[in-house]
Amino acid sequence: MEFQHELIIPNEGLPFKLFLFEGRNGNYVREKHWHTSIEIFTVMEGSLFFYIDEVEYPLKAGEFLIINSNEVHSIQAPVRNETIVLQIPLKQFTDYFTAQRFIRFHGRNARQREDVYAPVVSEPSETDKRMVSLIQDLYRIYLSKETGYEFRIRAVFYEILYLMVSTYRETEVEESELKNSRRLDALSKITTYMREHYREDLKLSGLAAMFGYSDAYLSRMFRKYAKVNFKTYLQDIRMAYAYKELLNTDHTISSIALDNGFASSRAFSREFVKRYGILPGRVERQNHKNVKKVL
Repeated sequence: MEFQHELIIPNEGLPFKLFLFEGRNGNYVREKHWHTSIEIFTVMEGSLFFYIDEVEYPLKAGEFLIINSNEVHSIQAPVRNETIVLQIPLKQFTDYFTAQRFIRFHGRNARQREDVYAPVVSEPSETDKRMVSLIQDLYRIYLSKETGYEFRIRAVFYEILYLMVSTYRETEVEESELKNSRRLDALSKITTYMREHYREDLKLSGLAAMFGYSDAYLSRMFRKYAKVNFKTYLQDIRMAYAYKELLNTDHTISSIALDNGFASSRAFSREFVKRYGILPGRVERQNHKNVKKVL
């Protein structure tokens, strides 16, 4: 089961990251993950399904969804879609943090499933429509790259930020949410280290000592917040990078295995078959559209 902290790197020269959703061809699943940045998905064509705290949010053309910092979520895109993704580093909102150094937004323009008890937005408000329009403008300007576009794109971006802090920001947050966010902040530091050092012989005890936790406490953190044990999480990272190397290089299976932290080519092949149902040596002869994204 894949469940990981995602690192967000802004577009060069800009204070945000902007791109079209990678699941636009449909038949796509992005498993549970979280990130410290704020993320806004805006659907222009087609539809998506988001899952936050086990609640399903269908998202159709003309709707958007704000994913908060450290909010665990997953995505399903069964059909073709065109969706703009805007990722905003948390530091953009520093001046609007609560006293507990926390910020949260309630942007749920997407409607929740009718059989789930929760507030439902039946029709988008004028502010919701304005948000969608601004994000579409942001993407059009970014694609055009016309002379002076850097100034125009920042003007639109700051208007988006204004709407977020003036309309969608929550001023009261439950203590349980604060605690969960802090725990995920701590776990994010650890998983980031793991992704940077996955080729090494990482041990739970070593990481626990490095970050000031007991073995038992760190093990509980993974099970509670990552919903998977430490060993499986580490194998997820190694397999993700190994699979990417397998697709994009002519390296031998043995070399790929050892380069990505596996004890041997046999250990790598055994894990690969367990996850994907085929031997790594046969990858090029298979259709991989259904392999879940893990990087």
